[in-house]
Amino acid sequence: MSLADRLQRAWYEGHPALALLAPLEALYRRVVTARRKQFLSGTTDCYRAPVPVVVVGNVTVGGTGKTPLILWLIEHCRRRGLNVGVVSRGYGASPASHPWRVRVDDTAAEAGDEPLLIAQRTGVPVMIDPDRPRAVRALLAQEPLDLILCDDGLQHYRLARDLELVLVDAVRGLGNRRCLPAGPLREPPERLESVDAVLFNGALADSPSGFAFALQPSRLIELATGDRWPLDHFPPGQQVHAVAGIGNPQRFFTTLEALHWRPIPHAFADHARYSPEQLSFSPELPLVMTEKDAVKCRAFALPGWCYLQVQAEPSAAFVTWFDAQLDRLLPDSP
Repeated sequence: MSLADRLQRAWYEGHPALALLAPLEALYRRVVTARRKQFLSGTTDCYRAPVPVVVVGNVTVGGTGKTPLILWLIEHCRRRGLNVGVVSRGYGASPASHPWRVRVDDTAAEAGDEPLLIAQRTGVPVMIDPDRPRAVRALLAQEPLDLILCDDGLQHYRLARDLELVLVDAVRGLGNRRCLPAGPLREPPERLESVDAVLFNGALADSPSGFAFALQPSRLIELATGDRWPLDHFPPGQQVHAVAGIGNPQRFFTTLEALHWRPIPHAFADHARYSPEQLSFSPELPLVMTEKDAVKCRAFALPGWCYLQVQAEPSAAFVTWFDAQLDRLLPDSP
């Protein structure tokens, strides 16, 4: 188990050694709290776009389902006749320059795995740049957009936002509720009180704390051919090699178990880059990975390798609430 994995386990399961990190946590809290106060007071050099900006982020380190929610938001806005673009930091990307307009034939090394996934799945314009205001300006210079979705960036206070949507893992919650490095929080837990909506990934029902949100498997897609297979392609009890390089790999393995398969888990670091040798497992069995991993493996995928496509399903109450926000932000939209 890597140091990062041990630290994550300590954050969510507890460990007395975390007390040693309290001084660093206190320093971190002071820094992030001061940064937010500057933003709220108007002293931060902050760019406000001429169109509404919706930030989809989290307060915890690790995956909470941001990308599937962004995919849902894109399609929902499209059904309303809106032109949507996406900006992202492009974590791990090494483009020729910044800002970088993601192309569907980019590699994940150039564009980053999540921005490339969004571009390939939806075809919407995606711009990556650690300087998110610069990414927004570049995107608006190229496209007539009604709305911009910011992938992550909740703590990027140089970009003004009209809505903040935050995802929380319903099972893991906020862990020990402590900030980095003593806990998984990027900002203190009271930050959730100031966002516009909290969605709990895996919750069975809405609650006073936020909306329910689920990820539902829809199909298997073979990497080499793009062929779509139904979820009953593998019979119940089928053993599969399960590959997940995401913030919370266990969620993926649990999903495969819920489909009545028997996954042999292969967890990798979030945003991991792969080689054929890393995915050469024994015994020979079907290999199933996440869609985020698939964008990095198509070039060397063997026949039979597939990924599980999932669809976000927010609660009906969230859909109603979000439509009301669109009506408020874009009163003249179709």
